[in-house]
Order: sequence, then C-alpha cells, then structure tokens
Amino acid sequence: MSLNVPGLIVMAIFYLLILGTGIWASMRSKKVERKCTGSDGMEITLLAGRNINLLVGIFTLTATWVGGGFILGIAEAVYNPTLGLVWALMPVPYVLTFFLGGFFFAKPMRENKYVTMMDPFQIKYGNVLSSLLIFPALIADVLWVARTLVSLGGTMSVILDLPYVYSICISSVVAIIYTLLGGLYSVAYTDVIQLILIFLSLWICVPFMMTNPNSMDITLTAFNETFQAPWVGKLELRDAGKWIDDFMVLALGGLAYQAFYQRILSASSYTQAQVTCFASSAFCLVLGVPSVLVGAVAASTDWNLTSYGSPTPYERGQAGSILPIALQYLTPSYVSIIGIGAVAAAVMSSMDSALLSSASMFSSNIYKNIIRNQASDREMQWVIRTSVVVCGLAGTALTFLDNSVLVFWLVGVDMSYTIMFPQLVCVLFFKVSNGYGASVGYLLALVLRILSGEPLINLPPVIHFPGFRKDAEGVMTQFFPFRTTIMLTSLCSILVASGVTSVIFNKGLLSERWDVFQIKRSQAKVTALTRLKKEESKKDCVEAKEAVVNKQLLDTSC
Repeated sequence: MSLNVPGLIVMAIFYLLILGTGIWASMRSKKVERKCTGSDGMEITLLAGRNINLLVGIFTLTATWVGGGFILGIAEAVYNPTLGLVWALMPVPYVLTFFLGGFFFAKPMRENKYVTMMDPFQIKYGNVLSSLLIFPALIADVLWVARTLVSLGGTMSVILDLPYVYSICISSVVAIIYTLLGGLYSVAYTDVIQLILIFLSLWICVPFMMTNPNSMDITLTAFNETFQAPWVGKLELRDAGKWIDDFMVLALGGLAYQAFYQRILSASSYTQAQVTCFASSAFCLVLGVPSVLVGAVAASTDWNLTSYGSPTPYERGQAGSILPIALQYLTPSYVSIIGIGAVAAAVMSSMDSALLSSASMFSSNIYKNIIRNQASDREMQWVIRTSVVVCGLAGTALTFLDNSVLVFWLVGVDMSYTIMFPQLVCVLFFKVSNGYGASVGYLLALVLRILSGEPLINLPPVIHFPGFRKDAEGVMTQFFPFRTTIMLTSLCSILVASGVTSVIFNKGLLSERWDVFQIKRSQAKVTALTRLKKEESKKDCVEAKEAVVNKQLLDTSC
C-alpha cells in the first residue's frame, strides 16, 4: 500500500482549519484579557473568565469525553466476538457521570469559585498533602494524552499508510500550539469544530458500510452466529462482577478529572453548569451510535470476500483497529478519508483538554500557591504555556514506549477512580475529613491496587479476590469488582481515620504539638473561607440586581 496523497491533503486542510480556529480564539482571549485587571488574566486563560457561552460549554464538555478512545473503543468492543455490545459500556456510564456531576459536584465547585478541582484539598489539607494528591491527577492527564495519540497513530497508519511516528508528532504539535496560545478559549472553540466534524464524518461513513455487498444485515447477525459470535454479545453470571466494576470505573472515574471541572467552573453560574452537564449526556449517547454500527457491520462481514482477506482482523490481533480497517475496506477511498477526519477530530478534542487540565493544576496549585505566591499575571501566563508544552511532550514520549490504548486508559482511569474519587467525595461532602484520613486513604488505595495485580502490565496479583480465574494462557484475572472494593475501602478509611483523629485532638487526648495537619486551625480556615465566599456571592447578586435596576431606569428615562 502506497502513501495516500489525497488523504494527506484532506488531513492537512483539517489541521489548518483547527489551528486557524485556535488562533482566532486566542486573539479573542487577548482582547478580553486587556479589558481585565489584576489576576483576571489567569482565570481567562484557564476558565475563559467564568463566562463561557452555554452552547460552546456543551460542545467542549462533550468533545472532551468523545475522544479517540471513545470512538475506537466502542467499535472494538462490539466487533470483538468475546465481548459484544453488552461490554461496549462507554456511552451509558458517561451519562451517569454527567448527571451525578450536575446534581452533586457542580454546586460546591462552582459556588466556591474554585480554579481547579485541587483547590478544596489545598484549602483543607494544606500544601504538602495536596501536592501529593495532585500527582495522580497529573499522571492521569499525561496518560490521557498518550492514549489519544496512540489511537490516532494506529488509525492513520491503516488508512493513510502514514508512519506512526509522523502522525503522532504532527497531531501533538498542532494541539500544543493552539492550546498554549489561547487556553480554554482556543480549546472550547476548536472543540465546537471538532465535534461537528465527528458527527458529520461518522454518519457519512456508516451508510456506505451498511450497504457493502460483503456484509450481512446486522439485524440478522445480532443474535445469530454467522461469521463469528453474535455482535450483541452476552453477559454470564460469573462475569457480572467485572462488568459492574468496569461500569463503575467509567461512571465515577470521570468525576475525578480536572477536565470535567474546568468546564463546570468556566460556566457563568451553577445553573448553566448543570444544563451543560445534562445536555452533554444526551450528546454522548448520540455520538456513540455510529461506532456501535461500525462494530456491528464489521462483525457481520465476510472478510475473505474483501481485499483484506483471511484471517479476520480479530484472528490477526487487530480488533483494536477495527474502525479504521472497516473504513479502509468497506467504504470507497474518498469516504474513508472523511472517516479519518472524525478520528483525528476526536483525538484532538480530548488531547487539548488533557493538556490544559494538567497545566491548570500545576500552574495554579503548585506554582502559584506553593512555589511563587507573588507571581505576576504575565509570569503565570508563561508558566501555563510551559506546562502545556511539557505535558504534551511527556504524553507524546509515552506513545513510543507502548502502542496499546488500553494500557494507558487502564492506568489513568484506575488512578482516578481508586485514589482520587474517594478523596474528592470526602473533601467536598464530609466536614469531618482531614489530612490524617486523606493520608490513610491514599496509601491504602495505592497498596491495595498494586497488590490486586494487572495482567495488561504483567503485574501478578498478590490478593486473590472471589471469582479469581486463570485462563488457558496462564493470565490471571480478577472478576470480582475489586477496583470498586478498593475505592469504597479508601472512602471508609478516610472517614474513620478522620473521625478518630478529630476526637483525639479536639478532646485534648493528645497535645496540639503532635497535630501535624493542624486540624483545629484548618477547620477554622475552611469555615472562614466558606463564610467569605457566601458573602462575596451575596454581594455579586446585589450588584447584578442593581445593574439591572439601573439599566431599567435608564431605559425608562429615555
């Protein structure tokens, strides 16, 4: 197969469109920034001045979740004869993510006017412990960058015959450039373009696949074995624990990502943040349908009749690339080029979010709050840009160590779910939580996760949960919902350890000089800051009402 020149030209146009949109958005960001004074510059870069348009907010939140892993992963699961549709979990858990985020997490985050999701940790636990908690979140973002680039590299190599290294490096450079130029403004407005391209491109390709003469009617193969097992799949009772665990990881793990709260905090109000979450959940369901259809068509295809030949993609170990393979061999060449645009758009929309997410936490929570409290606004802009570049380069470098999307996805989501999620729940909703409990929960979750093992990274399990099985190849897998068990164990340990230490120091059972985390002082600080935030919110409401009244008086006098 020779280099696909027309495809390269189309991809070049796509990248120029995205880059141009990002540069335009960065110019808009600069205009808004010039109108602001003081420390508003960093908020404009990271949170778009907390005044992002509702429609743009919905698009950017949806695009963040509908990435390359989302599109390729759903198609792979539906096509894989050992999995099927019942294991293509992503769209439904994401709906739960957005609803839980909108109902419970948006209010405390938005009303307290945090800059990142790590702010409540820093306020309550102090700089030392919060710095340790930031690292799992930063690592998860870097792994997010890596897994999105891996999915794009594999797709381009199949359809365009472009070397893996070139496709990854070009995409990385483009995303880094427009992200560091305009911050959230650039990311959000390019996400609008990218989401439209994802939707249109996939729906243009699907009819060509479904009418391919080498593919059977997917309604006939859904529950009947033809070329392979039915693509709907089946869920056996002994596998139910693993299914529940995967579902919960996807549903709750996303609530511990800074990228999610960046969109919540950029909304002009708590109500707008809620509407953004609820609308995005519907978009995720709709955007998951084309990938399901692609996987179903691939499972209903006699590959021996296509130019791909035998054995099948699954037998060749290429199930992870089934979407680009289906585009290449089941659609005309000009249609497959359109399809690659959808994958590239999905990858870029997730990558830029991860870049800005990690830059936000490092610049705000580490550099501004710990290293340089007196850093100027201009200095912070350069710190944010440097952080974007470093995160992008680190994620790009990781793609050359392993080309498995699944490995990067697993490590990143596992860290968010088992370590960060219980910590976030406790710091937001349980006043009793303190630094001692957070430390115990952190260490316990980390140790338990390592001892539980992970076959994808050849880590043998030390703890054998109920339902533990070894397959014919000797690979040992936990089928018990062990990650959910670890998360709940961490959550309970945080609350118990926090409650015990609070009693010990508040009742004077131990001298305050032994209180490393200064429980009494931190509790007083949190109470004072909460009161201050409420007073500022009331003041903002009064000023807003006065502005409306003044406008009405001016209109009446005219």
